Amino acid sequence: MVQNRTDWMFAIGVALVAISAYVIASPVSPTPQAELYLSQFGYLSPKYRNPTSGNLVDQDTWEKAIMEFQSFAGLNVTGELDGETLELMSLPRCGVKDKVGFGSDTRSKRYALQGSRWKVKDLTYRISKYPRRLDRLAVDKEIAKAFGVWSEYTDLRFTPKKTGAVHIDIRFEENEHGDGDPFDGPGGTLAHAYFPVYGGDAHFDDAEQWTIDKPRGTNLFQVAAHEFGHSLGLSHSDVRSALMAPFYRGYDPVFRLDSDDVQGIQALYGPKTRNAAGGGAGGGSLPPTRSPKPKAPTELDSELCASPKIDAVFNTADGSTYAFKGDKYYKLTENAIAEGYPKKISDGWPGLPGNIDAAFTYKNGKTYFFQGTKYWRYQGRQVDGEYPKEISEGFTGVPDHLDAAMVWGGNGKIYFYKGSKFWRFDPLKRPPVKSTYPKPISNWEGVPNNIDAALQYTNGYTYFFKDDKYYRFNDRTFTVDQSDPSFPRPTAHWWYGCKNTPSTFNTLGNVRLQKSDEHPDDITNLILDAATDVYHPFSRIGV
Repeated sequence: MVQNRTDWMFAIGVALVAISAYVIASPVSPTPQAELYLSQFGYLSPKYRNPTSGNLVDQDTWEKAIMEFQSFAGLNVTGELDGETLELMSLPRCGVKDKVGFGSDTRSKRYALQGSRWKVKDLTYRISKYPRRLDRLAVDKEIAKAFGVWSEYTDLRFTPKKTGAVHIDIRFEENEHGDGDPFDGPGGTLAHAYFPVYGGDAHFDDAEQWTIDKPRGTNLFQVAAHEFGHSLGLSHSDVRSALMAPFYRGYDPVFRLDSDDVQGIQALYGPKTRNAAGGGAGGGSLPPTRSPKPKAPTELDSELCASPKIDAVFNTADGSTYAFKGDKYYKLTENAIAEGYPKKISDGWPGLPGNIDAAFTYKNGKTYFFQGTKYWRYQGRQVDGEYPKEISEGFTGVPDHLDAAMVWGGNGKIYFYKGSKFWRFDPLKRPPVKSTYPKPISNWEGVPNNIDAALQYTNGYTYFFKDDKYYRFNDRTFTVDQSDPSFPRPTAHWWYGCKNTPSTFNTLGNVRLQKSDEHPDDITNLILDAATDVYHPFSRIGV
């Protein structure tokens, strides 16, 4: 198996030489190497893991496996083994399967839980076999730091032990090392770990060039923090910016745990409640972090509760969510309006007017605002250059006087909506809007025309807002989600936490009251995403 894995990684690398930076190669037929990859990581049956077994993959099974991998990895879902898919398959990654346990329930969390957890929060570990090329004391420090990533947001405490039984055993091994899952040399699989129900141990491929605080090689801290997530019960996340995403992203000198990871670990072990100073390794001086508490709306919220229609809604690069209405803006928590809002837009974003038509934050961390024929670009709360500029100047092919805009998680492209039509904008293509656009909004099954706002969350859903209602769109079935209560739902109840407001609509579109203790909390489990995992500066926007 090791030889096969090495051979196919090499073959993919050779194939990628012919792929241009922005052109996707022609589809590739099923290959033993790709079958091995998809079966190894849970997309095909294990019977296809041995290419010499004689098992043949039928076309429907093959396309479904490719589509599931593409969907999980955030690629265009084509069902074809194209160049973009091959390139992602060639990246170094964790050896744990992507498809394991459960990743969603009726509230559709995006993070994935394997299904087991430790029954205690004071855990012990030991490095029973160190890497050959690193100093032991330096490794001790990095491993403790990696555990600290998880103790920062929970009451978990990790203590190293030199002797006796421990919860998590850590070893650096090469090739076959006794667990039936051999390593494959440099690149490919970097490490793997076992979920709590299987003992929690973590193994690292010692053939890798493990490094500490250096851009070259493979960063020990980041990989260890990821593997320990598995040791604690987390599966792989399909949020590309999450630590628990399966692909190695390279050295990050300013590491920050994604909100998706925080939501996942706190779903298993709860939020931080005790003083971190009392912990063992990984405790130390890390500050406690608590989940926001639900808040009863105050008089400041009454305007939005009485008139829930908004102009725009968007996430910022720091993971916050804001709704704009007139010349005011509101910060939204998981289930209500944050205390102290509304505030003046001109105070929050100096130089920005009110009555914004649309807004979104792109993958470069910059936020774009649209009003009439003009747009503004902000880095955080500061205008990022000489703005405003004409929409026609920076967003060729996109109309003025927009209704809504968002970056869609299905493919990472920017979508603009106006009236009964929508436009897809790709800043890497020339022209950025294809001649086949605009297209009818009815292509987004169940979404009405003349929407007010749109928002892409990383919980697997897109949200559309119109008047006092919102629609939850399932990106994978490409239709408004079927749920109980059904959609659309009243925005005031579910998003703003307004008191004495209805939680459902009847079939005629009128509101229906529901007892407050009977409804599920659709917003509590929404996971904010800064969408900053890949930095692709616009090539024309803002020039």
